[in-house]
Amino acid sequence: MHGRIKVKTTLEQQEAKRKEREKKLQLYVGATQAAFNKRKVGELDKEALEITAQILALNPDFASLWNLRREVFLALGTDRSDEEIQPLYVSELSFLESCLRVNPKSYGTWYHRCWIMEHMPEPDWSRELALCNRFLEIDERNFHCWDYRRFVTKSSHVPHSDELEFTSSLITKNFSNYSSWHYRSKLLPQIHPDPQRLGRATEKVLLSELELVQNAFFTDPNDQSAWFYHRWLLGRADLPLSIRSMSVDVAGSWISVTFSQPVLVQRDLILFIDQKPTMVSWKTPDGKEKPSLLWVCEFSKERLNNLCQHNFKVIWKDGEAQKECVLYPGQLSTWFRETASDDKIFSLELSEGKSNVLQQELQSCKELQELEPDNKWCLLTIILLMRALDPLLYEKESLCYFDTLKSVDPMRSGYYDDLRSKFEMENAILKMEYAETNVVILSDKGLTRLYHLDQLLLVSHLCLSNNKLHTLSSDLSMLRYIQVLDVDNNEVSRLEGVWNLPKLEELSLQFNKIKNISSLQPLCSCLQLSVLRIQGNPICEIADAQNQLRDLLPHVSLIEM
Repeated sequence: MHGRIKVKTTLEQQEAKRKEREKKLQLYVGATQAAFNKRKVGELDKEALEITAQILALNPDFASLWNLRREVFLALGTDRSDEEIQPLYVSELSFLESCLRVNPKSYGTWYHRCWIMEHMPEPDWSRELALCNRFLEIDERNFHCWDYRRFVTKSSHVPHSDELEFTSSLITKNFSNYSSWHYRSKLLPQIHPDPQRLGRATEKVLLSELELVQNAFFTDPNDQSAWFYHRWLLGRADLPLSIRSMSVDVAGSWISVTFSQPVLVQRDLILFIDQKPTMVSWKTPDGKEKPSLLWVCEFSKERLNNLCQHNFKVIWKDGEAQKECVLYPGQLSTWFRETASDDKIFSLELSEGKSNVLQQELQSCKELQELEPDNKWCLLTIILLMRALDPLLYEKESLCYFDTLKSVDPMRSGYYDDLRSKFEMENAILKMEYAETNVVILSDKGLTRLYHLDQLLLVSHLCLSNNKLHTLSSDLSMLRYIQVLDVDNNEVSRLEGVWNLPKLEELSLQFNKIKNISSLQPLCSCLQLSVLRIQGNPICEIADAQNQLRDLLPHVSLIEM
């Protein structure tokens, strides 16, 4: 038996661990109570720092204790000079490093470090930058450290070009460094801003970045980081806030205004009729006080003379955006809108140079797809490149790629169906603009969601039959001039979006999944509705359904069940 190491039994080990945990817990609770007692009686001294340090060294995420330490530093600084307080701040930075070694992603620790650097008399920013480098070598995706690095570089005025070079060095070492690609997308628009200052980089820079990211594709086709960055390169800046359209309807006594971004109007939108400000109440179609693309108001038509010309104008925030339209004698409605093609709302205008580069990119991705037929990122990028080049020219080909994409990545088929629906509707809107028609046919497109309805302001007939829609989007309220809506042969069970459509006369919902009379409640707000078709819905099997519907919708003259 001599020379043998005694091995504890499992029960002995468990008991020893239990006693150790209890001892730590007692110390933890005792130190916590002592720290809060000192705060309560106003003893904000070095002893409070020592007590809180015992707890934070074990649990750096105790936010209240970081708050207490900041209070202590503020109290100590009231009667000490900068030379006297500086060593305390330096010591705190060393303590924070030890806490970060316990948990490198502690929100409280990184925030406290920012606070210390902002308050210490002589901060050493170069040391902090070196600290960031060390932590990013350990974990290149530590977004807490990346956030702190941006704070350090901004505070110490590090040139953006130096940081861009830093991202290049990290990407060269590892193409999978997603955080570096992301940081790059933030730096480039600041170093090389586009002429319009819309938050994008210049075309020349974007084209050079395409070459860099293509090297990453072929090095590791299955890594998502470079593919995401490529998607950013193909994207476009958000459109500046503007009033996209304005419509005046004399018969209904309403005016509608659509914006390029959802806004909360309140009192910032002013209506002028014949150069005179008019008090009106702007509302969303569903009456909810929330940011919206569409706002509607009612006005008194008694003040209008049918024999005279009238000018309507809306001004947003003292001229930040404005639109006006003229109602000529005898007119019952008028409008002004920006067309999708003029707005470049779905894509950027391509120069010959960028178009050639994107064509080369498309060919390279197709070659890569032949080598990697099951690479979902490559397939999706091919579709996006086709959209950037010419959405209508590549319409059929891109839809075929969607089918391939769903077969290789069935887990995300729902996302791909929604994305395809978005592109289908964009194509339809472009065709509508070119043909200058107010009739849109979107049947048999496999639509799962509705998009860009704010672009269909003047559409009078919309056919959505034979798709896969489960609900009618609340954005359907954009269709202020819709007269006939066909949603046959879908999977619709709710009508939340069919609110306050002032010109809707005919609605067909045949062969859907409407089960309850109450599901048709929104139609009560469509006062011009005269024809409703709901054959083939479960609601038709309800006893006395016809009479219940007539009670709910007395203004509808024909209900076909």
